[in-house]
Amino acid sequence: MIDYSISHEGLLTDIVVELHVPDFDRAVDFYSMLGFKIRRRDDRYLVMVRGQSILCFNEGSDAVYQQSYFKKFPPTTKRGYAVEIVIPVDDVAAFYELVKDRVPIITALEKKHWGLWDFRVEDPFGFYLRFTEPGNWLESV
Repeated sequence: MIDYSISHEGLLTDIVVELHVPDFDRAVDFYSMLGFKIRRRDDRYLVMVRGQSILCFNEGSDAVYQQSYFKKFPPTTKRGYAVEIVIPVDDVAAFYELVKDRVPIITALEKKHWGLWDFRVEDPFGFYLRFTEPGNWLESV
């Protein structure tokens, strides 16, 4: 079997999460409250980082509704339906205390049956985010 993977040199990850959103300013305001910093921004692309977590945002205007795939759906369609973006945080309890009154909490901080503490939030566009203790996703946690 041919290995089609890329070299990881210089990359934090080889999966890039790109969220198509209609408003970069709202994205920056929200994700800044979660500790993300702008790494790159232009008229149609925004990259924010938090540690080794990278989130990319595309369009930043109503043009997002005309993108070749997304234009098939009504603009009111909840973004990120059935997708959970998992972001590991070293001290998830302290982080929860820092952000719980600033962002919409969907599920409060709790220990899950797999042994890790986490909490879930929803961003202004409907994307579902889980902040969790670091775990080894290649092994059972």
